[in-house]
Amino acid sequence: QVQFVESGGGLVQPGGSLRLSCAASGSIFSIYSMGWYRQAPGKQRELVAAITSGGSTVYADSVKGRFTISRDNAKNTVYLQMNSLKPEDTAVYYCNYVTSRGYDYWGQGTQVTVSS
Repeated sequence: QVQFVESGGGLVQPGGSLRLSCAASGSIFSIYSMGWYRQAPGKQRELVAAITSGGSTVYADSVKGRFTISRDNAKNTVYLQMNSLKPEDTAVYYCNYVTSRGYDYWGQGTQVTVSS
């Protein structure tokens, strides 16, 4: 089994910052990509950012220049630094791990609320 510990979500004012982290443990091997998705009420889940084992990154256009994804392979941990947060960033954020064999794993989600 694979366990995830997500942390860092919360309530922040517009323009503020948060740092999300997601650590995986258990029977998970050869992680190819780590990423963050988000889902706002009434909307579909969407990709926020992802990073491969080689360090290549991809970001949603809406977060480019504001969010930064990074990973610590030794700790099976992925981070998302979120700056200049906007109300439209409010959502539940989920980490996602994909192994080199194509297995897909999801964290339990952490709420991010941007409001004054």
